[in-house]
Formats: sequence, structure tokens, C-alpha cells
Amino acid sequence: MRMLIRVLAATEMLVLAALPAFAQYPAKPVRIIVPFPAGTPFDLATRAIAQPLAHSLGQSVVVENRAGAEGVVAGAAVAKSPPDGYTLFLASSSLQATPALRKNPPFDPLADFTPITAIGSFSFFLFTNASVPANSLSELIDYARARPGKLNYAATNPTSRLAFVQLTSMANLVMEYVPYKGDVLAFGDLMNGRVQMIIGPPMIWLPQVKAGKVRALVTLLGRRSPLLPDVPTMAESGLPSISFVPRASLFGPAGLPRDIVDRLNREVRAILARQDIREQLDKLAFDAGGSTAEELAAYIREQVEVWRSTARKAGIEPE
Repeated sequence: MRMLIRVLAATEMLVLAALPAFAQYPAKPVRIIVPFPAGTPFDLATRAIAQPLAHSLGQSVVVENRAGAEGVVAGAAVAKSPPDGYTLFLASSSLQATPALRKNPPFDPLADFTPITAIGSFSFFLFTNASVPANSLSELIDYARARPGKLNYAATNPTSRLAFVQLTSMANLVMEYVPYKGDVLAFGDLMNGRVQMIIGPPMIWLPQVKAGKVRALVTLLGRRSPLLPDVPTMAESGLPSISFVPRASLFGPAGLPRDIVDRLNREVRAILARQDIREQLDKLAFDAGGSTAEELAAYIREQVEVWRSTARKAGIEPE
């Protein structure tokens, strides 16, 4: 009888060892690291997904904020984590910008992460100070062309900076770049006219748009935002779309087992398809949309090269 018990126990251990990882995953809380402070639209979008994800996984999902160095701090923390599915990275577009903008980045966006799924894109807009006599993108282009080098634009992150670079290139404009470390810091200078325009998310600017102190001329997304439904897209304004869209995507460290990737992909995409979640994200000017892991990998490979080539053409040197 003892021998039989030993044989059965050994057999059970072999069967458990042969089970796919997702049958045992997750056995403890999962962390999602985000590269922005708590309370920002990116953080709020992550938390909107984390709560239903915890329910579907049967474990707590903790959102951990690690802001700093335009996503490098958060990315480095995830890249060094064990590939067991318990540390995930909800990355911004700064992930694929890192090789173009940093001389010695602490991670490789292609080699050091496992793509899981796209999450969606934020609705960035081009805002101008109301003193700028332009009510459309075409009017702004005409105004800027007549004043080469006289207008300043604010950029608070790599996406907004390279979006302006691409816009000025397409429209043959000469404008001055003024860097800021956040939209809040740029707020005062746009309001007092030190800078005339900014590309960024709408949340901080909505009250000013409604008060007539700031104008929203165009959205970078391919569809109009329900937050500012009267604001046209780039295509509607007569220009090609800008390649630099502020996209959010979910990654794990390199080497994450495929069955865990598939489990997370399936659960997150089901959450993103829910009407209540989409409505919640719409209020954050976030256009939800999942992808396969392969689609995300292909997108990141393409975007790394787009960032590099655009930065090189603009004369932006890695720092």
C-alpha cells in the first residue's frame, strides 16, 4: 500500500509538472508597472483594466507607478524581472523611442520584452493659444509659414516632440521647440503665450477649450474623439496621418511562456471589448483596441525604425 501511494504521488507530480503554466497561473498577485504618476490619464486607463483583470484571473492585480526618465525607469524594472507573468509593463510609445533618444538605454525594446497585446491609443490633439489667429490646421500652417522661426511649440514627451517634427516637415514649417517635463508645467506658458501650441492629451485643456482660452485644431487619431467631437482628424484637415500616436501596450519580460502570454492576451482583449470598459476609457480620451502578440511585435519593430529615421532626419541626437 505504501508503495502504491508513493507511485501515485510521483505520478501526480509528473502530471502537474506537465500541465501548461496557465493552469497554475496566477498563484499570487500580479503587478502592472506603469511609467507615469498616479492620477494621470495613463494611470487611470491602466486601473480601469486592472480591476476586471483581477476578477478574471482570480488574483489581485496591483498597479505600480514608476515614473521617471520618460519610461526608462519602469521599463528597466520590468526587463530585469523574472519571466513568470507576475510583473507586467503597460508601456507607452516611449518604449520604442528609447533607442532613438538615448545613447546607452538600459534595455532593448525588441529583445528584452515579450509582447502580449496592444491596449489602445490616447487621443492627442494640437492645441493653440487663443491669441493665435487660426481656427483650423490649414490656417495655422499659413500663419506659421508667414512667420518662420517666430512661433514656439511645447513638447512634454517624445511622442509629442516627434509628432511636431513630422508635422513641421510635412507642412514645410520652421518653429522653435521648447521642452517641458509635463503638461502641467507647460500649462502656464501656453496660457500666457510664451509658447503658442502644444500636442497632448485633452484632459488638462478641456476647461480652457470650453472657456475659449485655448483652441483644439486637430486630433492625431484616425477618428474623432467623443470628448471633442467637433475637432477634425488629420485626414479631414488635408494632411496625412502622423506616425507618432501615443499608444499603450502590455508586455512582460523576455522569455515569458507562451501559455501565459495567451492567457493574458485572451483576458485583456475580452475586457477591452466590454462596452462598459470602452465607455470608461472614452472619458479618458482613450481609444481601446487589442491585438495579437504577433501584431504587437510587428508594430514595435516598425515603430523603432520610424522613431530612429525621424529623429535622424530632424537632427535629434541621442542623449
